[in-house]
Amino acid sequence: MGKVIAIANQKGGVGKTTTAINLAASLAVLEKKVLIIDADPQANTTSGLNFSPDDDQKRTLYEVMIGRIGIEDALIQTEIGNLHMIPSHINLVGAEIEMLDDENRESVLKKAIAPVRDDYDFIIIDCSPSLGLITVNSLTAADSVMIPVQPEFFALEGLGKLLQTIRLVQNGVNPGLSIEGFVVTMFDGRTKVHTQVVNELKEHFKDMVFKTIIQRNIRLSEAPSHGKPIILYDVICNGTANYLNLAKEVLEKNS
Repeated sequence: MGKVIAIANQKGGVGKTTTAINLAASLAVLEKKVLIIDADPQANTTSGLNFSPDDDQKRTLYEVMIGRIGIEDALIQTEIGNLHMIPSHINLVGAEIEMLDDENRESVLKKAIAPVRDDYDFIIIDCSPSLGLITVNSLTAADSVMIPVQPEFFALEGLGKLLQTIRLVQNGVNPGLSIEGFVVTMFDGRTKVHTQVVNELKEHFKDMVFKTIIQRNIRLSEAPSHGKPIILYDVICNGTANYLNLAKEVLEKNS
């Protein structure tokens, strides 16, 4: 049975989607079968993997969530052989309203994933930067949560709300949910505050902080505009090395 990892942080601009795309791609390159699910109505993961959410509006996560199609019908093959995707669309915003009367509304995504879960080693869910019903569905479907953290003090302050939401999900619909770890993104070693924040994070969360740090890298920020994960855009840059190392840490942790 594949492990489901939600990539979540309600603060925008912390490298959440970049981490989802490049962790999934790196795991796939390391010969794991991976499914990435874009659970964000902004559909940045979808466009970042070279698929326009307007190309086929009838085969997105929205249709899966409202029960119009099965998850198998929404699968898309990416440029990397072992990596499939479920695309998103702005329509996903409406799914929260349509699910309100559903008795098991927090578990819709978990139920939808079930038919394909055994087909993959890892299922990566890119969550919306909000704590609404779609994100709660993602956390309910997940085995663990990976939390990208930008090394800024405001980013640390924002972790409280996310951890509170995780606890609520653990105490309610998904008691087995664990924290996969905190991953530092957009790190610049020349900036004193970045080093201070990383030290604080490690002091507070200890071994829950991944050893791999994602360095600030211009090639990482360029890759999505070309619809490619960093490993296909620039195989020799720091961004590629960082995410491959992160994927190896995840594999080691789950071996």
